[in-house]
Amino acid sequence: MSSVTERSLAPVDVARLRDATRAGNIPTLIATLVEMTGDERWLSERYRPTRPRGMDDNRTGGLDPEIRDEICDAVVKAVCAWHAAGAPPRRAMSEPEIAAVLDFTAGESVPHEFSPMMAEIVRGARESDPVPRTVPAAEAGHLTAIVIGAGVAGMLMSVQLSEAGVEHVVLEKNDDVGGSWWENRYPGAGVDTPSYLYSISSFEHHWSTHFGKRDEVQGYLAAYADEHRLRERIRFGVEVESAAYDPADQHWTVTARDRAGATATLRARLVISAVGLLNRPKIPALPGMDEFGGRIFHSAQWPAELDEPGALTGKRVAIVGSGASAMQIGPAIVDDVESLTVFQRSPQWIAPNGDYFAPVGDDVHWLMVHVPGYREWYRARLSWIFNDKVHPTLQVDPEWPEQTASINAANHGHRGFYLRYLRDQLGDREDLIELSTPDYPPFGKRMLLDNGWYAMLRRDNVELVPRAVREVTRSGLVDTDGTARDFDIIVLATGFHSDRFLYPMDVRGRSGRSTVEVWGENDAFAYLGITAPDFPNLFVLTGPNTALGHGGSFISILEYQVRYVSDAIALMAHEHLGALEVRHDVTADYNRAVDEAHARMVWTHPAMTNWYRNDDGRVVAVLPWRIIDYWTMTRAVDREDFVSEPATDVPAGAVG
Repeated sequence: MSSVTERSLAPVDVARLRDATRAGNIPTLIATLVEMTGDERWLSERYRPTRPRGMDDNRTGGLDPEIRDEICDAVVKAVCAWHAAGAPPRRAMSEPEIAAVLDFTAGESVPHEFSPMMAEIVRGARESDPVPRTVPAAEAGHLTAIVIGAGVAGMLMSVQLSEAGVEHVVLEKNDDVGGSWWENRYPGAGVDTPSYLYSISSFEHHWSTHFGKRDEVQGYLAAYADEHRLRERIRFGVEVESAAYDPADQHWTVTARDRAGATATLRARLVISAVGLLNRPKIPALPGMDEFGGRIFHSAQWPAELDEPGALTGKRVAIVGSGASAMQIGPAIVDDVESLTVFQRSPQWIAPNGDYFAPVGDDVHWLMVHVPGYREWYRARLSWIFNDKVHPTLQVDPEWPEQTASINAANHGHRGFYLRYLRDQLGDREDLIELSTPDYPPFGKRMLLDNGWYAMLRRDNVELVPRAVREVTRSGLVDTDGTARDFDIIVLATGFHSDRFLYPMDVRGRSGRSTVEVWGENDAFAYLGITAPDFPNLFVLTGPNTALGHGGSFISILEYQVRYVSDAIALMAHEHLGALEVRHDVTADYNRAVDEAHARMVWTHPAMTNWYRNDDGRVVAVLPWRIIDYWTMTRAVDREDFVSEPATDVPAGAVG
């Protein structure tokens, strides 16, 4: 896609620019001013933004209107001067300068150790930055790859493999790209991370809302596939059943089955799993499931016919579960149904966000195109607010006297803030306040954003049942208290097999043992969550301990993982390696550090139950590190972490 500079060579529309700045994010405009003018007076106390509340992007900066007008007028002047100078390249700011600007515009201290990552967001990578090795096409001839999955991770990986000249194929069980976004079509489906952060860093889009909804996200991913002609390398409707490594010829044999039941065997030196974490619906084994006379289905399997106008009118609907999917579905359908009953085993902490449904607007889109650096500075700002800002408050203070309410003083402050919001939204409904107040610390589960959930609970046609379901009957559900209720539709918002990595594939490594035999059924481990001993040339995107529990954009994590895998592949190309396998001791040390870090965090607090942990209490799903830490760890492959073998004389041949 074209750069801002290329798109901005037309004469500046001053009136349009003046109007657009008034819709912009003031702290971001301050950052662009400093970059364009080099004038540090914009970092004086008069213009210092206030600290944002919660997860708000603090659009006004908390500044008085006359000061905001002064900033906007200065941006107009600076952009006009930039045009008059011929729209030159953006000023190359140093990491200390970028750190100082972010520290000031955030309204709170941003540790300077974040500078390298933020600099990459603001200015892009530089030649002097540590970057992955490149792969001359002549060196990649002995490498072939099979990518499993065409969601975000699989598409990012395919683009990198193509640029490296590595012949590959992508196998996708669905009929189009998008992964979880293609599958999850339920009403209200959307992102709980801001759109301009939950997006591919190299692929711009004019997001219509601050938090992207499912159809727009899926359309965005489809457009990315079009941009890179990815469908030419994807086989749709094909599901991988098994993969086995042959150490004799250093290749993987992959068996896949299409919808007609025909099997195919493919062979490649590399296998890259991009199947995702929230990929396989977890359906509870409730007695009577087959007896229900109405419609019963998992939220990820929403029937298309229920999207037809009037399909839910007059229906009595039950939602089993009260997590993220339930919280999006409920408010989206409550106006259509006769009644809505939510079965809640555990309430969730919910954060306010005034931008959840707010449109971004044409003025902001215009700024993104015509003000150099605005998009990048805004993304960096969101990266701070939604990524690692909260991470220090998730550490357990061993001296903290509370047993279940909170884990440290800052976390207790968060509890008070979110509890005040809960009470404000539920008003005089003391019954709902009691049922909706979690008995565990904030951020013990991923924080949810209020999309109208509290307002929905107050509706006359809504019932909140604070119990699990015991059984399904022909006419409805029976809860654990024995109370029976009748329904026409039952939605199982019961989550996914988040602790069963690579499930249900049978993946066997050098020793012939499967991942289940090596890891256990739900106790997976991997170095950086990407690669594991005994499985040479196998790379797992969205692997163990890489999901985000404390916030942030998982697309960013995927980009870091793809960069790391690309560097590993480049190493294999340069050294003509046939096998690359992470060392046992390196993996053991890393995963010992992962477990030790989690032991100090809220997710292993005695009051907690969540999908991050397996049945033994070990956290297997989420990352214990800050995103800046993981960014640093995955910058490049350390050759000493791996054992390797030179490539055998067995020719790579075509994938297949």
